[in-house]
Amino acid sequence: MNRDEIKGILPHREPMLLLDEAEVVDGVARGRIAITGDEFFVQGHFPGNPTVPGVILCEMLAQNCCVLLGDEDMGDVTPYYTSLDKVRFKHPVRPGDTVELTSEITRARGPFRFAHGEARVAGELCCVADMSFALVPAGDAS
Repeated sequence: MNRDEIKGILPHREPMLLLDEAEVVDGVARGRIAITGDEFFVQGHFPGNPTVPGVILCEMLAQNCCVLLGDEDMGDVTPYYTSLDKVRFKHPVRPGDTVELTSEITRARGPFRFAHGEARVAGELCCVADMSFALVPAGDAS
């Protein structure tokens, strides 16, 4: 799916929509984003040595994971991060890189989803994380 189709699933919009394309194959979300260097998050991180911040890599993984939620008939809900665990940053991501994301739901319990995700550039592992989300009815995030 392209960015417009992704917007039909995710509540994110520019500049925080961090997927260029995504697909679901056998229960695994596979997403992609090309880092151009024009993104707000590399402008000052770091001058002369632009690098995608780790927290942005985690957000990319979360958004990719939430593509899987498009297959569930949950009504109008917003996925909110509830935890990040076992996060590891293995290799920097820089302008010119294309980040390949894989995410899968590992279990569900009521309104919570637990997931595992990996981000790679040219096959090299850059970030890995376990995460969880709460599916909150839209307009009820108090």
